[in-house]
Amino acid sequence: MTLSRRQMLVLGGGGLVALATFAAAPVRSAEPVEIAMRGTPRGERVWFSPPGLSVAAGTPLRFVNQDPANSHTCTAYHPDLFDRQRRIPAAAVPWDSDFLLPGDSFALTLTVPGVYDYYCQPHEMAAMVGRIVVGRPGDPGWEGPAPDSEDLMAEVLAAFPPVDAILARGRVEAQEAA
Repeated sequence: MTLSRRQMLVLGGGGLVALATFAAAPVRSAEPVEIAMRGTPRGERVWFSPPGLSVAAGTPLRFVNQDPANSHTCTAYHPDLFDRQRRIPAAAVPWDSDFLLPGDSFALTLTVPGVYDYYCQPHEMAAMVGRIVVGRPGDPGWEGPAPDSEDLMAEVLAAFPPVDAILARGRVEAQEAA
């Protein structure tokens, strides 16, 4: 069977459209992206590593307690969880890992585009907080970061990496204490 020039152009154009659509789609990792819960040996400093992360919707995440001296949680800021101000997209489901002992992990998949702020319950006052950006501004349903609020200390608010830095770099690492 031979194709006319017009049929070849139509088929080729459709292939280019399909290729362009595939190339523009966010890439999801089949393997979970790991976020470590860490602390110094004497426990004077605790943090999430990385504290700032950008992922495509549907990317599996795994929080792993790599701190040999402390238990930690990964808890979304949400009124349903300890009556906190909502700092995740309105359509997202809040989560709480419960206490993770050293070596324990918690899996999570975020599907709603937007900015998700979370914290460790026993260490929030030590600014053990993190931010995950799912998708990009302009995605359908995108919700940006929550405004600053009086229920968080200035040190905690300052610990959230800026959304633009997370989007530009993909991940923002914590500065290691000397």
